[in-house]
Amino acid sequence: MESAGTEPESCPPAPEPPGSPALPAEEPERSEAAPEPQQEAEGVPPPAQGRRPSGPGSKGQAKRCGAGKGGRAKRGSTRRAGEEGGRPARRAHVTVDSSKAKTSLEALKLSLRQLRWREFPFGRRLPCDIYWHGVSFHDNDIFSGQVNKFPGMTEMVRKITLSRAVRTMQDLFPEEYNFYPHSWILPEEFPLFVAEVRMMKESDPPWKPTFIVKPDGGCQGDGIYLIKDPSDIRLAGNLQSRPAVVQEYISKPLLIDKLKFDIRLYVLLKSLEPLEIYIAKDGLSRFCTEPYQEPTLKNLHQVFMHLTNYSLNIHSGNFIHSDNVNTGSKRTFSSVLYRLSSKGVDIKKLWSDIISLVIKTVIALTPELKVYYQSDIPAGKPGPTCFQLSPGVFENVPSPVDEEIKVAVIRDTLRLMDPYKKKKKDNHLPDTCMDSKQRFPPISSRLPRSNLQFSKFAIVRSQLSENAADTKDELLEPGSTDQLEHISKNPEASLPSLCLKQVFPKYAKQFNYLRLVDRMAALFIRFLGVKGTMKLGPTGFRTFIRNCKLSNSNFSMASVDILYIDITRRWNSMGLDQRESGMCLQAFVEAFFCLAQRRYKSLSLQEQVASLIDFCEYHLAILDEKRLVCSRGITERRAALVTCQPDGLHLTAATHAPLLNRMTAANKLTDYRNHRS
Repeated sequence: MESAGTEPESCPPAPEPPGSPALPAEEPERSEAAPEPQQEAEGVPPPAQGRRPSGPGSKGQAKRCGAGKGGRAKRGSTRRAGEEGGRPARRAHVTVDSSKAKTSLEALKLSLRQLRWREFPFGRRLPCDIYWHGVSFHDNDIFSGQVNKFPGMTEMVRKITLSRAVRTMQDLFPEEYNFYPHSWILPEEFPLFVAEVRMMKESDPPWKPTFIVKPDGGCQGDGIYLIKDPSDIRLAGNLQSRPAVVQEYISKPLLIDKLKFDIRLYVLLKSLEPLEIYIAKDGLSRFCTEPYQEPTLKNLHQVFMHLTNYSLNIHSGNFIHSDNVNTGSKRTFSSVLYRLSSKGVDIKKLWSDIISLVIKTVIALTPELKVYYQSDIPAGKPGPTCFQLSPGVFENVPSPVDEEIKVAVIRDTLRLMDPYKKKKKDNHLPDTCMDSKQRFPPISSRLPRSNLQFSKFAIVRSQLSENAADTKDELLEPGSTDQLEHISKNPEASLPSLCLKQVFPKYAKQFNYLRLVDRMAALFIRFLGVKGTMKLGPTGFRTFIRNCKLSNSNFSMASVDILYIDITRRWNSMGLDQRESGMCLQAFVEAFFCLAQRRYKSLSLQEQVASLIDFCEYHLAILDEKRLVCSRGITERRAALVTCQPDGLHLTAATHAPLLNRMTAANKLTDYRNHRS
């Protein structure tokens, strides 16, 4: 995802110029660093691939500790050896399958070396913990572990699909999504594009726009060109075989050193449900290699002036290779922010706007991603979990600037997804349930008395790392020298703090109201019926209407069928995915808009849709409650039949619970109808 702006401090800690802007103030949070890997016990061989080693109390370790006639054997039991002199067994290395990494392989290899994780460049017969794919989720068939791609993400970031998703959000929230330029999808909207441009020119004669045409599946600047008039679009056959998006071009962009530049900002989608988003604290800025001039018929084709793509400008004779992050044709974004700060730009507000833009864009994509996800990984069936870093690292690491940003982002993405870190958290008390005194007990209570306490000691040290000077004096109490020596050998101890910062659900309260399409997607998925499908059939749509009580005397089931046929036929004619017939999510959203406008005519579209979602969710909750009551009633009747006596069936008060629950549901429905009237 390319966007504008991020925090100036680069991912790995580096000296920054004074006045360099920082993230918005926020409450302290726990370190996201992975837990301390335990050191390998002396004389114990490394564990088998893919298996975690036996713990300090295992028979294998006890046997080795007891072997021999002197020294260690006299120190007592295995547990005592682990406490006093022995070292706990080291955890298994995280295993990463990089056989499908392709163009991101170089940065991945550097990251894995820093983490000291085990890489399998040619794959592995046994399952790996993490699979790193270079292109899509389907690069390989995976049934366990974690994959660095979401199903459907490749399709969702294509220009046409993204434009449609954002356009839906613009219909609902025009002010919140005004950052996305006016777009037309070609060839289907070419007549509309011509008509709207003509109308705008007639209403504003001085307006002399420039438009940029981007092929739907293009990348690295391939096929992009500028036009001054709709008649300049290259229609001859090419547009039919290669659809495109045309947008109004920003003719007066922000310049640095008289050059146009862009921002490559890295965003980690750690989880889809619940939604969890991280943003890198630094990114890359790619510069054009010719001084910028406003578009004219003479310079429209000068790509080194108008297009910032690295893959294009690298061929320019003016491209500057530099090891300095503040100069050259590729720089860190923090250096750009420093330049802006020196000119009086409010960097904190800029960063806040960037966070808002990223969250809103991801919210626009998640509904469709959930449909793809349930299709490839149906609920209840075994499958991997997914995460994704966007944009992908498609280029190699040719310079220190690339290495500083890209390697750090990939490395810290892996640290956040460390499977052993997740398991380790389950063995400790959750910080969210403790106050500050419980979270940071006195130092004397943190001295290790067992291997479990030793792990807590290591985590507390990580939490207090920002106050290193004070912490060091406190930790150097009698008996703690060995533990500090152990910690110093941990790979995590030598790594900088995470360069990825969580922004969602951290700021969820400010953005949850935008997730209306997410709720519509949940309704859509509920009525898909067959697991693995992505389109809603006519029976499923009728069931949705019937269960949500949307049909009445003014809107019969025949009208429902007509609505389904008209909208589905129009969306299928757009040349979208034809692998299966039926109504796609975007078509369902359009149908939902029609239903909302029919039912709540006096409200705005946003209020209409929100009201209809509430109405549907209410009736589905009543239906779910009735089904639960029925299933409980059947179970209770069966139990009563088993316990019946010779002189008759003895019923208990619990037998009447279904009737009472039905009355409660009916009362709720009556209250709801009275409230609506």
